[in-house]
Amino acid sequence: MHPPEIRALARQFFLAGGSVADTARAVGLPYRTVWHWCNDRPETKLQGTQLRCFRCREGVENPTDPAAYAYLLGLYLGDGHLAVSPKVPVLRVACTAIYPNLIDACEEAMLAVLAARVQRIPKQGCISVESSGTHWPCLLPQHGPGKKHERPIVLADWQRPILERHPGDFLRGLFHSDGCRVANRVTTRGRHYVYPGYMFVNESADIMALCQWSLDLLGVAWRMNRRNSLSVARRAAVATLDRHVGPKS
Repeated sequence: MHPPEIRALARQFFLAGGSVADTARAVGLPYRTVWHWCNDRPETKLQGTQLRCFRCREGVENPTDPAAYAYLLGLYLGDGHLAVSPKVPVLRVACTAIYPNLIDACEEAMLAVLAARVQRIPKQGCISVESSGTHWPCLLPQHGPGKKHERPIVLADWQRPILERHPGDFLRGLFHSDGCRVANRVTTRGRHYVYPGYMFVNESADIMALCQWSLDLLGVAWRMNRRNSLSVARRAAVATLDRHVGPKS
């Protein structure tokens, strides 16, 4: 699949008066591919999920529901996988079976962002929330072969402004996948105390850095208690995450 930017550039060149042959040479692609874009399936004939893929629609810069997109991206970076094959790509997010509201929220986010239909596939210890769609790779450019912590995870230029406007939704997705709200217990001078906190654990240094960046955007104090583990424990910081994230349910 060619990047949506290349398709948009080819259509723009063609609509400006260029021939298909000139357009194909300009973008460095085969004549038949460019003819297909410009004549067989022009932008006015978008169908299916392509109608909802803002990356493939000229003049559209943001998702219809940016908060849902930020949340879904967080879930994907935590427990998601995008299977890209010669057939239709499939987005899968593994949700722990004991959290039905999390499963509902994941499905709602997929439907709000792109999906026309979502499936719930029971697996051992979890429910795999899945959606097939040709344009999932357009919206999740972090996909790639291998495990996420073994390859770079970098935001695309167009993703960063979305997360800057919706850091709380992005964090909710991250914590709902690879994090949790915890009860910390300490004993001081024979007295037992319990205070709430949040933990986020991820093997990818890049994903951990995105979590830290988002927490900074909200002014939430955090610390690394292990190489792959982040802790939020100060009362004001926990209160902020309670407003944006909350416990899984």
